[in-house]
Amino acid sequence: MRLFVAAYPPPEVCDDLARRIEGLRVTAAAQRGVNTRLARRETWHVTLAFLGEVADERAPAVSGALHRAADVWRAAGSGAPRLCLAGGGRFGRGRFTVLWVGVDGDTDAVQRLSKQVRRELKHDRLPFDERPFKPHLTVARPGEKLDSAEVAADREDLAGYRGPQWPLDSIVLVRSHLGPQPRYDQLSTWPLA
Repeated sequence: MRLFVAAYPPPEVCDDLARRIEGLRVTAAAQRGVNTRLARRETWHVTLAFLGEVADERAPAVSGALHRAADVWRAAGSGAPRLCLAGGGRFGRGRFTVLWVGVDGDTDAVQRLSKQVRRELKHDRLPFDERPFKPHLTVARPGEKLDSAEVAADREDLAGYRGPQWPLDSIVLVRSHLGPQPRYDQLSTWPLA
């Protein structure tokens, strides 16, 4: 199964972001029938660690690692980091273009949380992507379906975005199902405060 560890913004944060995304060119193109692969609201999340394919029999070990990570976090008295979705940009080029919204606020704490999660996964010899953690929420994957000038204009628009603050009070183990309409199943949740 394909797994990742995520933080989900609360509904009011998603409402605010949805209003901002409504005005983007990538959204207007999607409304005209262009497949800009807008991320559906129910999939909006910030990935703390991406595990990729994990054998079904290793799922209990993943849960155990995340349970320990949350326990260590709470025991340290770190509380729930206060975050907001802010700024934005683009990853990739051409058909690999991705538009995203960044994360601001207590980003040092989110970095520490991601490291703690990864440390516990590594302790149990579980796979995870070791690339540097860049907290963000994917908005769309327009690829080459949108002119580069329109992508640049949307990136500029997102760069000026700042949403409401929210407490990151839990981590979630998520199973992803790939395809034209990716689906995410939230398997388990662990509180941080």
